[in-house]
Amino acid sequence: MTTDQMLAFGVILLMMAGFIWGRLRYDIVACLALLVSVAVGIVPYDKAFSGFSDDIVIIVGSALVVSAGVARSGIINTTVQRFFPSLVTFTPQMLLLLITVAVMSAFIKNIGALAIMMPMAFQFSRRSGVPVSRYLMPMAFAALLGGLMTQIGTSPNIVVSRVRQEITGESFTMFDFTPVGGILTIAGVLFLIGFNRLVPPRVKQNPSLDEALDFATYSSDATVTEESGAAGKSLSVVLKPGEGDIIATAIIRNGRHMAPLPDVTVRVGDTILLEGTPVALDRVTSAAGLKLSGKPIKEAPATGEEIAAIEAVVANDSRLVGLSARRLALFHSYGINLLAVSRQGKRLTERLSEVSLGPGDVLMVQGGMKTLPATLQELNLLPLAQREILLGTRRRAIVPVIILAAAMLASATGTVPVATAFFAAAIAMLLFRVIPLADAYRAVDGPILVMLAALIPVADTLRTTGGSELIAGWLGAFAAGMPAYGALVLILVTAMAVTPFLNNAATVLVMAPIAVSFAAALDYRPEAFLMAVAIGAGCDFLTPIGHQCNTLVMGPGGYRFSDYSRLGLPLSLLVILVSVPALLYVWPVQ
Repeated sequence: MTTDQMLAFGVILLMMAGFIWGRLRYDIVACLALLVSVAVGIVPYDKAFSGFSDDIVIIVGSALVVSAGVARSGIINTTVQRFFPSLVTFTPQMLLLLITVAVMSAFIKNIGALAIMMPMAFQFSRRSGVPVSRYLMPMAFAALLGGLMTQIGTSPNIVVSRVRQEITGESFTMFDFTPVGGILTIAGVLFLIGFNRLVPPRVKQNPSLDEALDFATYSSDATVTEESGAAGKSLSVVLKPGEGDIIATAIIRNGRHMAPLPDVTVRVGDTILLEGTPVALDRVTSAAGLKLSGKPIKEAPATGEEIAAIEAVVANDSRLVGLSARRLALFHSYGINLLAVSRQGKRLTERLSEVSLGPGDVLMVQGGMKTLPATLQELNLLPLAQREILLGTRRRAIVPVIILAAAMLASATGTVPVATAFFAAAIAMLLFRVIPLADAYRAVDGPILVMLAALIPVADTLRTTGGSELIAGWLGAFAAGMPAYGALVLILVTAMAVTPFLNNAATVLVMAPIAVSFAAALDYRPEAFLMAVAIGAGCDFLTPIGHQCNTLVMGPGGYRFSDYSRLGLPLSLLVILVSVPALLYVWPVQ
């Protein structure tokens, strides 16, 4: 073993130890590994930042923006509410969630697909009375499995495609991953349906501020217009998308208050006084096409200023105390719109514009992002949280779907590279105002992108120093005399074992060159081994830290670290048993 090889192994082992230690965030650990690699001379100065220009970074960042645009459109919730309104038992709910998450994960970032469908899991949990923890972990695992089906479904597939192109001059195409990935997804979904009782019922102990606010009850009112889909329907049908989290306190028709009986037929011009959570208010007004009170700001001003909604508390000395939105002329005087009011312990029965505001009232206000902070300060409103509130915003669900479809078609047919297609899709999301610029920057997971960019030259040191060939030789000696399936199992299990300690993309960056050298040492074709690395890196079911999907559901599901292996270990064994013969059939090694 040469000095450079020992240095390369040493840096990567220290980096893995840093990931396991967890005291420093993973992007800082990766950057420190890059600096150390440059300092000891195994990464040249002129190659230190080559990872920041790599296609992987562009694809991952762009996919996150596209996923956020699709999530913001509300098309998923609308589709499920329209076509599956009667699912009230656990098994069909779970089957729908798993299939939807898996299919979506094939075409958008799997964490994005999971994030889009998590709110639906909470709705289903309330319908069925089953703890949400029984839904979330299987959904996270289904998202990982679904990402295996296409080139863009998960970062490992993108990385192994690039490695194959470097070695053979030919990259994997969009749907080269589909035969094996599809088989694994079907087998995995069936397993998750049949053995979901391995997931322990948990309850989240410490909800965040945003989650606590999600359960706050707000009062608002909305008018039925001629364009509304609510006209001619009963009130119970209009409120159906709220899933019990919203009620009507009154109907105002021709200036008269009417009792909000469920069988009352809603007419054009009616104003419905609503009370519910922000999410429920949004679902009902969006589904029924109701016009919120006031003058919702639906387009950015001529200055290009983005629009945001925020929750704020009325302070004791606020100039709003004792006045109504109508008397204050909030929209004309301050450029903000009052969307809803929450008043603890009291049900509001007046129009929103006529409610006299008092100290402690929580207001949901909408305005320009640049001017909103100063306006809140002027009115002495104390902001509670800045988070994405879609109430009162216009969403054109078909636009993000068309953008996503165009990107997938362009990349699948080879018309443009994947990185270019999804970068263009992300820009299109901004140009068509599917997602505000500020939200797009929040959607881009900066730490993950920095980690990827820093790890690319670090991982490449195994190749440049000959370390990958050395490890491949050790594995080859160990696998001498093994049949092809034994060699594949060895690579697959090794990738699975490393993934909990590295990010999945980092695992591929380290393991792919080793797998290629290993295959060459055994005189096998490399494709099946590269696929095995991608599968092993994409199937971390044992810990909450190996993949973002697992981490994402840990808090909302109230899971413990050890909960993942209860369901994840048998699922990992199933993946090994199913994927090895499938790989040998689809990608012959000789």
